[in-house]
Amino acid sequence: MTIQLNAGNNLTISEEYAEKLKEILSSELDRYIENITRLEVHLSDENSHKEAKDDKKCVLEARLKGRQPVAVTDTGDTYDQAVDNAIEKLKAMLDSILGRMANK
Repeated sequence: MTIQLNAGNNLTISEEYAEKLKEILSSELDRYIENITRLEVHLSDENSHKEAKDDKKCVLEARLKGRQPVAVTDTGDTYDQAVDNAIEKLKAMLDSILGRMANK
């Protein structure tokens, strides 16, 4: 599974944070590794220079073997919170999709 990180115009992802994200994503999505060919992570700050609640946004787009890509979005007060929330949504979606495929 290839993991591609993308940052919004007003955001720079440090190499340390990029490695941390890749480790978390690989660990959390390990059981789906046979089905995901690529995972794109889009991080952005909705209010850029202003402080606001839930202004950090994470979009996870998973490209599945033989299927259309699926995407989830979530927000949080921090990027870590937004990523964690999006991971949980993606796992629920993948369980649903893969469960339906197994029942066919």
